[in-house]
Amino acid sequence: MKSLRVIMTGGGTGGHVFPSIAIADEIKRINPEADILFVGTKKKIESRVVPKRGFAFQTIWISGWSRKVRWESVLFPLKVIVAMIQSFLILKKFKPDVVVGTGGYVCGPVVRTASYLGIPTVIQEQNSFPGVTTRMLAPRATQVHITFDETRKYLKRQDNVYTSGNPTRDELGSITRDQALRKFNFDASRFVLLVFGGSQGAMTINNAIIESMKVLDEYNVQILWITGDVSYKRINQTFRHRKDCIIVPFLDDMAAAYAAASLAICRAGATTIAELTRTGVPSVLVPYPFAAANHQQFNARTLSDQGAAMLIRNDEVISKLPVQLSDLFDAPEKLNEMRNKAKSLGKPDAGRNVAQAIVELVERGRQ
Repeated sequence: MKSLRVIMTGGGTGGHVFPSIAIADEIKRINPEADILFVGTKKKIESRVVPKRGFAFQTIWISGWSRKVRWESVLFPLKVIVAMIQSFLILKKFKPDVVVGTGGYVCGPVVRTASYLGIPTVIQEQNSFPGVTTRMLAPRATQVHITFDETRKYLKRQDNVYTSGNPTRDELGSITRDQALRKFNFDASRFVLLVFGGSQGAMTINNAIIESMKVLDEYNVQILWITGDVSYKRINQTFRHRKDCIIVPFLDDMAAAYAAASLAICRAGATTIAELTRTGVPSVLVPYPFAAANHQQFNARTLSDQGAAMLIRNDEVISKLPVQLSDLFDAPEKLNEMRNKAKSLGKPDAGRNVAQAIVELVERGRQ
């Protein structure tokens, strides 16, 4: 098999970065000689996570558009021009066989420039309501891979759209619960609560956990609390004395976190949903209320309607979470049922399916 040259681009949040890593890992599994370059931004999560995975990484100068009058908005047209030029230079030098975009503003200039140059392009969309970048790029893309069939109605072109699921990292499910508990020095006989709000944290969820401490103490719960950068200092100062509470602003090893968890409390981003179902972790989902087209509410419903999760509105979580937790701790059979339901909804082959489609696309182009 001839070596592939692939550019992966997408970032800003873990929801865009981790699917791209999952696809890249699967491409390397299919074609070990594949040469993969990630293109992202300098200050977002991709700049930390991608190099740690051993992939080459380059940056372009771009940020999102803001409707508010601020300096970044004034610079936006200039940034787009510079980013397009930078993308052109990267593409001409690397000479990719295909460019794969997984969302976020960074992939716009790279994928658009590739399409202008006649390079095959692939879009992977995680959410039920496609982001503005996907809607902009999809008409010219060679392939568009979506997670939910619901997404099709938002795309003008249909002949290039495939429902493939949302790729998740292959290490998920690769670690046993005993191994994960040892890693975090947790007691195997006690309940483990995993709390996180996505790659940037969630202040409302953090505050709800604070309000639930009395219940958590009553049930002798161990906590793995991923606070996000904004809330970390405040929470760590208050609760760092607790030996049964691990508090971190960010955690790279989410495979271990999911393996240790008896229950997760988190947002309902598409990547989070895919990871919860792949690992079979029951959850209390608190959809981010300002997501585009309220897509996190839709994501959460896909699990709660199937009995794999409980759903609490963001404006109700502080008042309702303590009661909800108490009810769940008193019903271990309910948690086991939620765990089994979550596992049944997982699509562990999504990354492999998208990667295989990309490899076959390149091979057809070479014939």
